[in-house]
Amino acid sequence: MAEMFLRRLSRWQAEGQREAVADLYTETSGAETGGGASSVRADFLRRFEHDVQQTDFDMVVAHVAGNLVGCLYGYRTDRGGEWWEAFRHVLSPAVVEQTSSGRVFLLSEVMVAPAERGSDVAYRLRTLLLTRHTPDVVVAVIRPDDDQGREVLQSWDWTKLGEFAPRQEGWLRPPSPLP
Repeated sequence: MAEMFLRRLSRWQAEGQREAVADLYTETSGAETGGGASSVRADFLRRFEHDVQQTDFDMVVAHVAGNLVGCLYGYRTDRGGEWWEAFRHVLSPAVVEQTSSGRVFLLSEVMVAPAERGSDVAYRLRTLLLTRHTPDVVVAVIRPDDDQGREVLQSWDWTKLGEFAPRQEGWLRPPSPLP
């Protein structure tokens, strides 16, 4: 088995890797080739362009034999705006208290190439990414039909907060330190 290399990317480096990351997203999303794949890719690139410009954007990638096999990224956000309004009605009072410090990290994407699933790629990416965000409340948002995303978050012992409009699930990192 080839050695896996992990690295953190700056905002500039992430933007430079946007096409490779979009390819990985399209592959991991299960989008069919053709028109469906191009629509999925275009939607991803719009979200990525938004996310990469956010405060404290942070991204880590994994390569095996020179190929991008995993990517995880997110950004720090405050308790305001659109995303907070959607969450605020599903958060417990204890979590609301935790977020009062303003240190909330929104985990935007977790991607692992199908050939690498079942290995420790996602776990290693998560560990590296969150070393900078240990004091943060870390929240992940996934679509309800994202069974793979749900399985990954459950394997990390994250807690499902609930579902909110527009039909997404919110998940919270456990308060204990990373292993």
